[in-house]
Amino acid sequence: MSLFSKLFGKKSEEVSSRNVEDFVSLTRVYFQSVIAANLGITNIRFVPDVANFKRLFKIPTQGGRLGQAEKAASRKMLMQDYGISENFFKEIDASVKKHCRTQNDVQSYLFLYQGFSNDLMMLMGNLMQWKFRLPSFFKGALRTMTEKTVHEVCTKTVWKKDDVHKTAANVRQYKERLGYSEQWMSEYVYNVVMLAKKEPKPKEEK
Repeated sequence: MSLFSKLFGKKSEEVSSRNVEDFVSLTRVYFQSVIAANLGITNIRFVPDVANFKRLFKIPTQGGRLGQAEKAASRKMLMQDYGISENFFKEIDASVKKHCRTQNDVQSYLFLYQGFSNDLMMLMGNLMQWKFRLPSFFKGALRTMTEKTVHEVCTKTVWKKDDVHKTAANVRQYKERLGYSEQWMSEYVYNVVMLAKKEPKPKEEK
């Protein structure tokens, strides 16, 4: 995953991108499942990540409504495998309910979310830099630093570097438009960082 390879200054084969991709993909599955369930979407091609998830884990449609079973399954995986909190899902539910009232709203909403996610991660990579490379056993300190940096992004309006200033402004705009809190942003960033930091298993000697 080139985005995370750049963030951590590692070659792509040195980053445990599979786990990062699993986390990001499961999050997308949850988003799309909520949208499908709320809007009564029946065409599974409209929610491609849900379609792949459904096929991979052989999840039957619950009560004839697409999204219900997939939402519950992806939520369970995110909580069990990655320790995601209840509030993380509540904020997604509230944001989707507010901004996706018709199927015409869905593509623009997902486009906004993708921009939010990309800009947030690139900005955090720029601001935290070497802190991302702390050993994983410093996870408590890393979580605190992540929360502090996210708070600065959400409250500090003047930055020395023009590119940081512009990206921080973009992230604040995305945050306000989508309705996500600092806590949600911190939890998302922290999990991506911890997954991307995992070192590959050493190759067996011949």
